[in-house]
Amino acid sequence: MSDSEPRPAGEIETRYSFCEAEPRWQTAWNDSACFDVPDVPPADRPKYYVLEMFPYPSGQLHMGHVRNYTLGDVVARYKRARGHAVLHPMGWDAFGLPAENAARERGINPADWTLANIETMRGTLKRLGLSLNWDREIATCLPDYYGQQQKLFLDMAAAGLVERRDALVNWDPVDQTVLANEQVVDGRGWRSGAVVEKKRLSQWFFRITEFAPDLLAALDGLDEWPERVRLMQAHWIGRSEGARVHFPLAHPPAGLDPDLNGLEVYTTRPDTLFGMSFLAIAPEHPLAAHVALSDPKAASFIAECRSLGTSEASIESAVKRGYDTGLRVAHPFMPEATFPVWIANFVLMEYGTGAIFGCPCGDQRDLDFARLYDLPVPVVVLPPGEEEAGFSIGRVTHDGPGTLINSGFMDGLSTEAGRKVAIERLEAMGVGRGVVNWRLRDWGISRQRYWGCPIPIIHCASCGPVPVPDDQLPVRLPDDPDFSVPGNALDHHPTWKHVDCPCCGQPATRETDTCDTFVDSSWYFARFTSPRALTPTVRAASDAWLPVDQYIGGIEHAILHLLYARFFTRAMHATGHLGLDEPFARLFTQGMVNHESYRDPDGTWLHPEEIDRSSTGAVRRDNGAAVQVGRVEKMSKSKRNTVSPEAIIDRFGADTARWFVLSDSPPERDMEWTEAGVAGAARFTQRLFRLVGAVAADTHPSAAPESFGEPADTLRRATHRTIAAVTEALEAFTFNVAVARLHELASAIADAAQATPAADLDWARREAAGTLCLLVAPMMPHLAEELLALLDPDAALAAVQPWPIADPLLVAARRVTIAVQIMGKLRGTIEARPDEAGDVVIAAAEAEPNVARSLEGRRVVKRIHVPNRIVNFVVAG
Repeated sequence: MSDSEPRPAGEIETRYSFCEAEPRWQTAWNDSACFDVPDVPPADRPKYYVLEMFPYPSGQLHMGHVRNYTLGDVVARYKRARGHAVLHPMGWDAFGLPAENAARERGINPADWTLANIETMRGTLKRLGLSLNWDREIATCLPDYYGQQQKLFLDMAAAGLVERRDALVNWDPVDQTVLANEQVVDGRGWRSGAVVEKKRLSQWFFRITEFAPDLLAALDGLDEWPERVRLMQAHWIGRSEGARVHFPLAHPPAGLDPDLNGLEVYTTRPDTLFGMSFLAIAPEHPLAAHVALSDPKAASFIAECRSLGTSEASIESAVKRGYDTGLRVAHPFMPEATFPVWIANFVLMEYGTGAIFGCPCGDQRDLDFARLYDLPVPVVVLPPGEEEAGFSIGRVTHDGPGTLINSGFMDGLSTEAGRKVAIERLEAMGVGRGVVNWRLRDWGISRQRYWGCPIPIIHCASCGPVPVPDDQLPVRLPDDPDFSVPGNALDHHPTWKHVDCPCCGQPATRETDTCDTFVDSSWYFARFTSPRALTPTVRAASDAWLPVDQYIGGIEHAILHLLYARFFTRAMHATGHLGLDEPFARLFTQGMVNHESYRDPDGTWLHPEEIDRSSTGAVRRDNGAAVQVGRVEKMSKSKRNTVSPEAIIDRFGADTARWFVLSDSPPERDMEWTEAGVAGAARFTQRLFRLVGAVAADTHPSAAPESFGEPADTLRRATHRTIAAVTEALEAFTFNVAVARLHELASAIADAAQATPAADLDWARREAAGTLCLLVAPMMPHLAEELLALLDPDAALAAVQPWPIADPLLVAARRVTIAVQIMGKLRGTIEARPDEAGDVVIAAAEAEPNVARSLEGRRVVKRIHVPNRIVNFVVAG
């Protein structure tokens, strides 16, 4: 019989038709509006805000999305069943270069490409049966969102949190935009692959450094965040204590700007100043530029450095190279000594002062550089346990604590004491000072592209940068960008950028830079609380719903997105738009979804749908030719090892996909998507359908009996223990454990069907089946509705039913196993009731045959009873 054919009257359906059931129940949920919540949560119910990191509308969801949104949906449905008013919204992180590049390639407007992708991806999400507040849907590319973002920008500027200044930037000559350090990979743009250049541009910055101390200190209060995320953020913020030291040039070259007649260095190790071997400056340092004016070799080296990646990872992995400028600096503690000034490829202008003093004996990078160029390696730190006589530095430096040697007035001090003494001496001499330094830098948000939020500034020759008046917001993107000309389409638009100055009325131009897309995702969680408001937020709604109680997303966003969101929340608090500083109370970072990769002998990557797997290997489905099976790794388009959620839903149903991504492994770990695994999940859905269908056919609703026989009592205990176990697992985010417990309950229901029929057992079977429906509902919501309707066609939707409550008397063990010891060594075990009297337990322990033999002829001097755990006999002699 096909899924679409009606079954004869009175016949029990034995196969679950997911393709018919899932759309039907999605319609029922939509018609009942059971997932809707008011603007402000009701006073008689606790609120719960669960949010997954919203997707970029690339056009197709991947299985990582399925896992992420399924995790969030389980939480949302569970908390709703526990009586919470649940906010569970969805939106789209819709600006950015991929859309603009796609538009250039296709000759269309990025808006058309983006909105079409949103339509497609929204359809897939709805097919998954997610309990989302679709009435709150937002897209960052729509004016009603980015117009309010422009208002936030202006309010932050008025509060002193926005600044415009010249800065060195990573410039992608193909995409013709600024890139963050993290977007430069091996010296090339992460999307274009072009060699990145260094340029000095006028940029807009958010002054995130204003909040650096608080952003760091507040991490200690985020005790429901993963520890590794907090550590990553703390490292990125990077508080350090040290000194700024002035090194004057020994013989300044002619024509040098007086401001460059000396170099300032920040160091966390002023105790090792006597170990100086050289001073190094960044290729972008003003002194390096001055040297390059008259030294072609220096200019060539600087140009070469520009091809090196600018991220810390690329800097650390590159060979340390330098160029001797011929200049020398004097030492504050050794006025008779001077040291060479090098331009070095490992010194970054944007960190510290763009200059370092090289101490090879205390820093591995400095040691590698000194060895390469045959520079001295003075030893100033003696490691613990070493003798000064004969100690030297080999290929590995010592960067830990020790005793200072060859350090003048600091000889004999510990490194820690030496830091304090060195700073005191620098300050007394007027050549340095103790400072607290931060690795964190202000956030440059200017991007030279069309498809982004316009920065609401007008540039006037007379008035300078002028904020766009509130009544002129939003500053909308023009609908007719011209991508036939390279560069930013806003910059060469014939009309859009030309406006009158709001202050003096003279002709002026709009700011043509748009915002970094990280800005769009730094406050969307707040916009969800009042997505249609004519202000960025409505305080009654944001104060009631925030913070997000459970935030879910990938570990790859542990630093920038989360840090920027924390900054934005503080900035919105400072400007009156929010009443709190921390946006996310609890954070969960899920693992990736991995899959085998396949390729032909010629190296062509193959899609999993093109492969047949067997015990002997893998072959092409079309011609049977053998293929190479690669390692299990993250799904990626480049290796074609992706699995389409739409194809899985078509073939197995949404609930099967949901069940598999929950059951395979703990959600914080990576999981492997396998054909066998998803097929097993599909079989389990059919098993549940048959089990509950059999209970519905065999039993009828009735009043609870006054007592239960052994089979019914056993099933009831299994049911209530499962309630307790699944509840505990969902609270702890161990969803795979919940899946395992539900498998056990299904087996208990099946076992009960083999017992002799009885009224009490029938009641217990219906209780167990009904409980199973509600426990499985957060994970397989469509199947749960179908099963519940089998048991009771008039029942309310599972989506609105309360969570089952475990009876503590049935959860408690009827018997416990107690270890029996003699002088602390295990000699046997006994079973007893949990509430059994101590003297009865001890008597049973003494009577245990092996224990009785061991005690025979020995005098017991003490009997120790730890209830429900241990009996220990202490004997004499």
